[in-house]
This record gives sequence, C-alpha cells and structure tokens, in this order.
Amino acid sequence: MDALLLPPFFRTIRLSEIGSTSDEARRLAALGAEEGTLVWADAQTNGHGRGGRTWISPPGNLYFSVLLRPEGAIADALQLTFAAAVALAEVIEAILQPGAPRIGCKWPNDVLIGGHKVAGILLESQVAADGSVEVLVVGIGVNVASHPPAAAVMYPATSLHAAGADAQTPVTVLQRFCPIFLRWYRTWQQLGFPPVREAWLARAEKLHQEVDVQLESGMMTGVFAGLAGNGAMLLQQGGLRRTILAGDVFPAAAR
Repeated sequence: MDALLLPPFFRTIRLSEIGSTSDEARRLAALGAEEGTLVWADAQTNGHGRGGRTWISPPGNLYFSVLLRPEGAIADALQLTFAAAVALAEVIEAILQPGAPRIGCKWPNDVLIGGHKVAGILLESQVAADGSVEVLVVGIGVNVASHPPAAAVMYPATSLHAAGADAQTPVTVLQRFCPIFLRWYRTWQQLGFPPVREAWLARAEKLHQEVDVQLESGMMTGVFAGLAGNGAMLLQQGGLRRTILAGDVFPAAAR
C-alpha cells in the first residue's frame, strides 16, 4: 500500500472498499469526527453523484470525502464546490504535459479535460435550525486509470491516463490535491467567495458561449454569462438575465 503524506489538517481513513465514502464521512461526523477527517476508498459499491446518480467506482480511480465544519450559512458553504474544482484543476494542469487539452471547470461541480469529464464533486451538508452549517462533506471522484463508456454517462468522460498521465496513481493525485484544497479553503475562510469565484471563472467551461441547461422543468438555452455572488449560474437570454441555482449544462449543439 502506497504511503500517503498529507498536511496535519487531514486525518485519513483508508478502506479497500465501501458503499460510499461520503456516507461513511457523514456517519463519522455524527460520532463527532474532527474537521479534516478524510475517508478514502480504493473502490465504491454505491458511489453517487448529484441528484442521486450513480458514480461508477472501479479500482484504479480516486474516491474520497473530506469532512469540514465551516462556520456560517449553508448558502455560503456550498461555494466550496468551486474551491474544490479550482484545486482539482490546478492539480491536473500540473500533472499533464505541456500542450495537453484545456482543463475546464463545468458548472456547477465537474472538472473537464478537453471537454470530457475527469472529476466530479458532491457537497452534502447537515444544517442547524438557525441555517448554519454543522457538517459539510466534500465528496470527490477522479478518473485516474479508467473512465466509464459513453453509453453509461450523461456527459463524455475521460481519465488522467487517457490524457497522457500514465504515471499517476490515486495516491499521487490525492497527495497533490490536499494541500492545494486546504490553501483554497483557508482563502475562502479569510476572504470569502470573490477570489475563489475569480479563479473558477478563469477556467470556466463555455463561459460567454451558448449552452443548454437541463432543469427539472425542462431545457433552457442561453449564454453562460458568469457566476452570481452565491455561485449560481447567470444565463443571458436576449435582454433577460436568469439566475440558475441547479441544473445540468451541455454545449448548445448537444440537444
């Protein structure tokens, strides 16, 4: 088993297999686990993404969840989705060779290589009666050695190995990610969302381009105009600017 060296903030629990690292992190949180507890599994049997979708989780890829206890309202804490995405993007940019396809951040919670999904992020929370956050679990999956076939996913996928990073393992990716994410977490705690938002927008996929957004009520098309101060998508439709809180984004041509 490869050695893992992380900043002291993180307390790692490594498992060969589990249903879901996020479910385990929430269970540990209920037992009083400290902030920085990190649950990492070689494989998941019940990995899940946004909306309860299945996250295919074979061995060889990276699956982990970090327990945080940020102070403040849940609406603000959810901005850490973008902090995690920026940290992942920085890691992947450092891993891939010069000339590799662009690393993009796809709203609200994915990281892409050349327009193909390589990582996803899911935040799950427990909120107090006053609306403040008691527990925030940041669940992350990174396709390191393999990726699901097109027929199994809503959005085209890739892996680090497919993009040319053959020497990378789940250990090396996690070891790179944790200090960078911790830096962005501290930045967010000290300075709020603006620096995170700026860094995310610098990598935003399809910014100022026409996109389709699948909502519960149906499909909406417009120009991705940026992020609101709370992380919502701003969608420009002619003279009307809409605020989108949740949805799935696709290139406008992919109808």
